[in-house]
Amino acid sequence: MKICLITNNLDMQTGFRFVGSDCVVVSEENPFEQALCNAIKDTSIGIILVTEKDAGKNLDLINDIRINKKMPLVAIIPDGRGSIRDKNFISNYIKEAIGVKLN
Repeated sequence: MKICLITNNLDMQTGFRFVGSDCVVVSEENPFEQALCNAIKDTSIGIILVTEKDAGKNLDLINDIRINKKMPLVAIIPDGRGSIRDKNFISNYIKEAIGVKLN
């Protein structure tokens, strides 16, 4: 089972290639939607990693895949410049989901 990174960040591509992951760099010539659909069709890929910036623009497509397909797992990760999410994202997420505030 392989891991595939879909990103527009060349530095991340280089790092993930060092650890043996397949990488697809998105651009105007290779749009995100096409790269994601191609990765889903490849049955040897078990995990698809998508950077937050690319995921934010395509969240409906990613959520559709997460809901309707067992494999592959699609995970959203920060890019090499850090996360764009609020620093209290996890605490706020838990509070929203179950109504418990973590200190």
